Amino acid sequence: MGAENNGSLDLLSVFLTGIPGLEAQHGWLSIPFFIMYVVAIVGNSLIMAAVQADSTLHEPMYLFLSMLAISEVGVSVSTLPTVMGILWFGAYRIDFDGCLAQMFFIHTFSGMESGVLLAMSYDRFVAIYNPLRYTAILTLPRIISMGLGITLKSIALMAPLPILLKQLPYCQINILSHSYCLHSDLIQMPCAGTRLNSILGLAIVLATFGLDSLLIVVSYGLILYTVMGIASREGRRKALNTCVSHICAVLIYYVPMIGVSVMHRVAKHASPVVHTLMSSVYLFVPPVLNPIIYSVKTLPVQRGIASLFSCK
Repeated sequence: MGAENNGSLDLLSVFLTGIPGLEAQHGWLSIPFFIMYVVAIVGNSLIMAAVQADSTLHEPMYLFLSMLAISEVGVSVSTLPTVMGILWFGAYRIDFDGCLAQMFFIHTFSGMESGVLLAMSYDRFVAIYNPLRYTAILTLPRIISMGLGITLKSIALMAPLPILLKQLPYCQINILSHSYCLHSDLIQMPCAGTRLNSILGLAIVLATFGLDSLLIVVSYGLILYTVMGIASREGRRKALNTCVSHICAVLIYYVPMIGVSVMHRVAKHASPVVHTLMSSVYLFVPPVLNPIIYSVKTLPVQRGIASLFSCK
């Protein structure tokens, strides 16, 4: 296979992969995938609308929740065109620039999601450690600054990835292993060395998901230490109960990610279907389950969503 020069990258095509071995069932498989996308996008959009419309939800916890919803809608919208295109129309081909753009948005919104989960853990720590000064510490300007900081950090970290990939020579046939473009897949395509790209990718993972998850663990260590200092059993129970939804969101986000990493190392010879489905879980499941969890576990969010449909 010959190499493409940088001047012909606009002619380079990438071929995505559906669900290996189940190509004949793509029509039926499109139904649960479409339902997941609808639940994710509509559910998170309802949370954003409720927080915006209901003044009682203009509190730090719910403002961070709306940021989480924005990042999850972003992840869902980023993967939807290629996933549903493959399942509905057999559209496996995507141009190289489109693939780079999709990769950038998937990783940027995923990084934002991780950052927001960290901010929410800080929110829970402040609420439990210093409840009297909770709203004084987490003011609206400070929350907006945190949101902008998370967004800019994610964009700044992910922006070099497509730029560096654009500089490399590519082979004529490029087949990825997912229904969407990820950096871990794209660095396998060039006909030249990708050591710099690999090192940068690892550094970004450590600076976002690694650091964020570590700080979340530290936050909950401090929360548990604070809760153990509460005299009454009922007070401890109420304090921990305010963290349940966030703990579920963290587990839903990080456990599948860890599971995919373990699968790639421990179960290398497992069926391609298993690898494909496991790799999809951490992108598809959190946006679907988080709005359900927060709607079920958080009464003010329930009321806010209900008020959107009530006749006044």
